[in-house]
This record gives sequence, C-alpha cells and structure tokens, in this order.
Amino acid sequence: MQIKGPAGNIAAELLFPTDFRQEKDRCTLVIMMHGFLGGKEKVPMGFLSQLLLQAGLAVLRFDFDGYGESDGAEEENTVPKMLQDAQAVWDYAATLPFVERIIILGHSQGGVVASMLAGRLEKAGTPPAALLLFAPASILKEFARRGRFFTVRCNPVNPPATIPLYGFKMGRDYILSAQTLPIEEESSWYTGPVGLFHGTWDIVVPVSCSEAYHRRYRHGELHRIRRTGHIFLFRRKLVCRLLLDYLRRLGY
Repeated sequence: MQIKGPAGNIAAELLFPTDFRQEKDRCTLVIMMHGFLGGKEKVPMGFLSQLLLQAGLAVLRFDFDGYGESDGAEEENTVPKMLQDAQAVWDYAATLPFVERIIILGHSQGGVVASMLAGRLEKAGTPPAALLLFAPASILKEFARRGRFFTVRCNPVNPPATIPLYGFKMGRDYILSAQTLPIEEESSWYTGPVGLFHGTWDIVVPVSCSEAYHRRYRHGELHRIRRTGHIFLFRRKLVCRLLLDYLRRLGY
C-alpha cells in the first residue's frame, strides 16, 4: 500500500492478527519506524512485527522517504523530513475506523523520530497510547556536530554534497539539520508510558542514550538487555518476552 507523504508515496504495510475482521473488530495499532540503513521488513522490524501480531495487535510499518520502496532520494533524506513522513503515517492511521488506540515504536534513528513525534502529538492533544523505543539513536546529533559517522569523517561546518556510507548516500542537509535537532526538548513533551529496550553490547548507539531518555520520562521503564547488540540479533526471544510482558502490564 501507499500513503501520501511530503516526498511522494510512502511504501507501507498494514498487518493484522489472525482472524481479525476489519468490518467488525477494533484493535490497537502499532506504527513502526525503522532505523538508519534499515527498512520496514529488516531486523529488528520483522521479528518485532510478528510478536506484536501474535499478541493481538495490528501493525503499520513503512519505509521512510529515500528508503526501500518509498519515493524520494537517499541524499535528500533528513530527520525533519522523516518526522513529516511519520506525521503523514500517523494521520492516515488516525482515520482508520477499526483502530481504537495507536502505539508508536521506533528503532535507532526511527526511535528519535518516534520520540519527537510523540512529543509533538502530546502538544497537539492527540498523544499515542504508548511509546516503545529500541536503542534510540539520539547520539546522531553528536555525530553530526563532530562530522563523524562510523568510519566516515567530514567537515561538519561545510560537509560535502553527499557522503557514501555502507552503500547509502547521506546528504549535506542531513548533517546540517541534525546538528540542531531539538531531540531532548520535543521528546520530553510526551507524558505517557515509555518502554525502552537497549542491548549492553551495542557499539553503534551507547546505552547512555536510552538512560538519558529514561531520565526524561516520568512513566519510563528501561530494559538493559545483556549480551546483545544494536539490532538485538542474539537475544530475540528475550527481547520479545520483555516487550510482551511490558505490553501486558499496560493492558494490551
């Protein structure tokens, strides 16, 4: 399916639990936001989607502009533009007659987008029912200010038009706009329940990012998951159990 976004069509998938009937049933919907170099079906989005469906929740996952099957160019992608994509997906989900509540889930860079969107929605008086953050990459702001992304370095004041990064073309606007992102301010506007999940072996995004988020939220709960990294590859079953337990305690 396609959702109209600011850069064109956003490729999305709407998934339902077994035996769900759109004409008669109502559900909680989880909007999922992937990370940098990720996609709507890539790890960890794939196995998290399956868990949520098995738990009886519907899932709406999508590719940000410039990613996967969505319109837009890689080098023109920025976090502010991803926020616009996320808002467009939220607006679409809010019109679905069978949706009772909406939860936002984000991984890595998608976690930053999810947290900022949740804050903006709170300000607008339409907050999500809950926020789920997996290794939220708030460190991307520091990376942009230092001009250092993994093994690639650049002049942060005057970056090149594009930077090749693991087969992805990062654009100049991404770096410049990330340096002034109001991540802390906007994410702190959200006052609902927040589940945070972070691997202690994460060498991409340090656990301190989730710890900072945890301090920001009155109703936050942080799960440090030992012996797993950024995409939770080695301890999927534990991640799923922790997420399922958290959702059950929230009443889902």
